[in-house]
Amino acid sequence: MARKEQKELTGKQKAAILLISLGPDVSATVYKHLSEEEIEKLTLEISGVKKVDSLAKEEILEEFHNIALAQDYITQGGIGYAKTVLEKALGTDQAAVIINRLTSSLQVRPFDFARKADAGQILNFIQNEHPQTIALILSYLDSAQAGQILSELPQEVQADIARRIAVMDSTSPEIINEVEQILERKLSATVTQDYTQTGGIEAVVDVLNGVDRATERTILDALEIQDPELAEEIKKRMFVFEDIVTLDNRAIQRVIRDCENEDLMLALKVSSDEVKEIVFKNMSKRMVETFQDEMEFMGPVRLRDVEEAQSRIVAIIRRLEEAGEIVIARGGGDDIIV
Repeated sequence: MARKEQKELTGKQKAAILLISLGPDVSATVYKHLSEEEIEKLTLEISGVKKVDSLAKEEILEEFHNIALAQDYITQGGIGYAKTVLEKALGTDQAAVIINRLTSSLQVRPFDFARKADAGQILNFIQNEHPQTIALILSYLDSAQAGQILSELPQEVQADIARRIAVMDSTSPEIINEVEQILERKLSATVTQDYTQTGGIEAVVDVLNGVDRATERTILDALEIQDPELAEEIKKRMFVFEDIVTLDNRAIQRVIRDCENEDLMLALKVSSDEVKEIVFKNMSKRMVETFQDEMEFMGPVRLRDVEEAQSRIVAIIRRLEEAGEIVIARGGGDDIIV
């Protein structure tokens, strides 16, 4: 009887009973990952629950546990692997129900299998593919992994691939499926049925932040010839003002010397406490007091003025790095100082 009652519950009702069963602490953690609309709907559903049948509660917990296991199995080895394990544990019918529910509601990110593979193995397989195919694959990999692969590709194609990632928009499931089928011969493959947003400026910035300095310079130099505006936009996003916390004390002191005090005050006006602390740590006590007084009397400032000041400081940081006077930590081995 309880099983029949549980089957008649809606997804929201099951979610409400699940959160009630898990307790307030766990539920609060779950809420952090939900949108305001989802929280509102779920809270309304929870408030309407008067009593939870013990058998229904056990079945919902078991269903959630099985779905969580299935998702974990998919992460480990793809849908095929998850289906095989679940069939052995739960039987063919129940495994099919769980897998169907997951593939229709929890989308599996394309090329999930490749993110678990060795970068060198992926490189050996894709290095002779068309640059657009390589760009598509790299845009789905972890940034460090993609950066490592891009660094090892021939220099003459690096900038072209970086540009293709930057200008990439949505990619049709047919193309993704085709590329995944090519990779399937050597690695496990997963399939998605939606148009997935990938690539873009942020994607190529993440990738370039994972390559060594020499590779980054080669790619950006080539991009400045092919597409100067794109190259400039990428450079602007590769090191933001808040990243100043990644510099060592000597570098920060050098940046402070080269910056206009007014720019530094504007930049620090809305920066995080961590940034202020590390910058003030590298000033004299008298200079810190002067800055704090000036910033207090400065009053409200326009966000545009702050952003422009931060951009000027970032430009100084990149100029100092290009001159070899400071080091910005990044992927690769050429930043190791001995």
